[in-house]
Amino acid sequence: MEHGEIPILRSIEEVRFFTKERPLGFVPTMGCLHEGHISLVRRAREECATVIVSVFVNPLQFGSGEDFTRYPRDSERDMALAKEAGADAIFMPEAAELYPEGFTTEVRVRRIEDVLEGVARSGHFAGVATVLAKLLNIIGPESMYMGQKDAQQAFLVGRMIQDLNFSTRLVVCPTIREYDGLAMSSRNVYLKPEERSAATIISRALFTARDTGSTDPRVLEETVHNALAAEPLVALEYVFANDAATLGPVGPNTGEILLSLAARVGKTRLIDNVLVKRS
Repeated sequence: MEHGEIPILRSIEEVRFFTKERPLGFVPTMGCLHEGHISLVRRAREECATVIVSVFVNPLQFGSGEDFTRYPRDSERDMALAKEAGADAIFMPEAAELYPEGFTTEVRVRRIEDVLEGVARSGHFAGVATVLAKLLNIIGPESMYMGQKDAQQAFLVGRMIQDLNFSTRLVVCPTIREYDGLAMSSRNVYLKPEERSAATIISRALFTARDTGSTDPRVLEETVHNALAAEPLVALEYVFANDAATLGPVGPNTGEILLSLAARVGKTRLIDNVLVKRS
C-alpha cells in the first residue's frame, strides 16, 4: 500500500521484495516523528541511495506499568514527514508480523544492558536488541542511523552489531534540541505547559556541569543534582558520569565522559545526556 508517492511496507515479504538501490540507509523509530528523527532521515538521505524508515512501537521494550498503550501514535503525520525528509519507503508492521505466535527468542547484551537505564528499566534493552536484530536481518542496510540522545541504546546496538557480525555501519548523530535546549522526544507531547517550562532545567543542568571545566565524576553528578533540586516539578531518577567509550567507571584512560540522567517531570519520564571531553 502507498501513501502518496511513498510505499508503506506492512510485511516482511514486502520489505524483501522492495526494489532497493545500494547503499541502503535505515532509520528505526517508534513513530510520532519529530525533528530529531527527521535529522536522521536527512543524514541517511545524504549518504545512501535508498532510505527506509521503520515505524513500530515495540512492545518488548516496555515494562509493566510503562506507557506502551498511551505512547503517542500518528501514522498519517509520520508518513508525510518521512516522505518530506527524503525516505523512499516506510516499514510499518503490526506486532504479530515481527512476533508471531510461538516467538520465544531474545537477544541480550550482557553488562551493557544492566547499567544506567537498564537498572531503572529491567528488560528494556533486551527488547531493543531483539527488535533491532530482527529489523537488521529483514532490511539488511549498509548503514543505520540513531541519535545521541539515546546514548546507551546506541552503544548497546553498536556492541550487538559487532558481536553478531552484522554488516551494518552504525551512525550516531547529534541530539536535536528545542529552541530552549530541551532534547526532542516523542514523550514531550505528554508535558503540560508548566511541566514543559520546568523540563528545560534538565538540559541546563547538564550544560552547567559540562561547562564547569571539571572532569571529576562526583563534581559533575553533584552539579546536576543541585541544579535539578531547585525545580520542584522535576524529580531526578539518576545521574551518572561514565566513560563514554565503555560505559564503565571513569579512569585514567578515559578520553570522554558521558554525563547522563533520567528525570520525571510530572508523570513523564525524560532522559538526556552530554559528552564532557577530558584534555
